[in-house]
Amino acid sequence: MYKNKQNIKEETIISQREENQRDGQKRGFVKNTSNEVNELFHKTVDTANNIVKGVSGKGGLVGKVTDTSSNILKGTSSKANEMIGKSADTTGKMVKKTKNKFFGPKK
Repeated sequence: MYKNKQNIKEETIISQREENQRDGQKRGFVKNTSNEVNELFHKTVDTANNIVKGVSGKGGLVGKVTDTSSNILKGTSSKANEMIGKSADTTGKMVKKTKNKFFGPKK
């Protein structure tokens, strides 16, 4: 059962990475890089969590604490990634408006 969950996680991460690569032209360098780093961070947290659970046991207090800690870390990382994405979008829109204002067609 554990291997099936791990395979599902890995397949999800791979499909997300492939989607990110396909959409790379649409999103931009900053957002793309931020998403890749976020995925790597999530995978690292999951791996560390699994190692701790493997040593201490899955059902015990330590396992539950590591689950909670990893959820907090991944949630914080996702929120930061979201903020970076919004900042990149806003910056891109400002640059585009400024460029159009100065270099666009004359009225």
